[in-house]
Amino acid sequence: MSLTRREFIKLCMSSAVGASLLTIVGPDLERTLALAADGKPPVIWLQGASCTGCSVSLLNSVDPAIEKVLLDIISLKYHPNISAGSGHLIAEILDEAATKYKDQFILVVEGAIPLNNDGVYCTIAEKDGREITMLHAVNVLGKAAKAVIAAGQCASYGGIPGAAPNPTGVVGVNKIVDEKKVINISLCPMQPDHFLGTVVYILTYGQIPELDRYGRPKMFFPKPIHESCLRREHFDAGRFARFIGDEGCLALLGCKGFVAMSDCPTRGWNNNVNWCVKAGAPCYACSEPTFPDMSSPIYGVYPLTNKTAAAAAYLNPQKTEFLEKNRASRKLAE
Repeated sequence: MSLTRREFIKLCMSSAVGASLLTIVGPDLERTLALAADGKPPVIWLQGASCTGCSVSLLNSVDPAIEKVLLDIISLKYHPNISAGSGHLIAEILDEAATKYKDQFILVVEGAIPLNNDGVYCTIAEKDGREITMLHAVNVLGKAAKAVIAAGQCASYGGIPGAAPNPTGVVGVNKIVDEKKVINISLCPMQPDHFLGTVVYILTYGQIPELDRYGRPKMFFPKPIHESCLRREHFDAGRFARFIGDEGCLALLGCKGFVAMSDCPTRGWNNNVNWCVKAGAPCYACSEPTFPDMSSPIYGVYPLTNKTAAAAAYLNPQKTEFLEKNRASRKLAE
């Protein structure tokens, strides 16, 4: 292949607006993928405590179209929304993956995994008249997989199902499987390019991409959103929006872009049509392990906890104390 890993990662990080990964890299990558996927590497997709939003997000992939990925690049052995089988038939597929394809298949986990009461709060199949829990399936398949992709915030860190009081005790995949195998594709829902780019990397180079301290591919989670935000100039000038729909930095309306690591401002969503801040909504830091509990209040000033300071900043956006505290939040993200 003509592309080195460094060149591949650089392309992933500097994708032009409106252009997808495969469009940028071009036919050379597609030819390489055809060779790498000769025999079509098996993929098992499980869903735990989730809303299925990450699957829906992936189905919105435009370039490459998702059918091309499913039919030409990988062999999707099981997906709960696409597969026709259920019950004991699924148990047979999972058993086959753990034995016949040991250390060859990619396990994709969408949704968090309940731990309490031996995981009884999430069952996904049955075998010999007994229910198979998500906890059991991830335990067995995670050990046998070549790599494990935690698809979305819930699978990565617990997400909304893991918010307090978390009665079912849900956790992210890396609490169940050896974290050296796990690739966290956080965001709620996950970005299709992040998922496809990660799969392409594994198929092309036969290894897991470089991860940050929270297990995310560095090529897709390079720096805080705040640094390349389209409203950054308003922050630098001390212009803060007071109501949704106003111009200005959204810090006073709850934006957590100071601590949220992602390339949302440059990659966008829905084929780069839009993303949260461009639509006028504050960033909720759904990329972070602290979401959602420590992102609350969603529309509250962050990271200020001093109401007097927050009120002063509201009346005087250029107040030094407010700016200094927000600069401190950037250092936390770094």
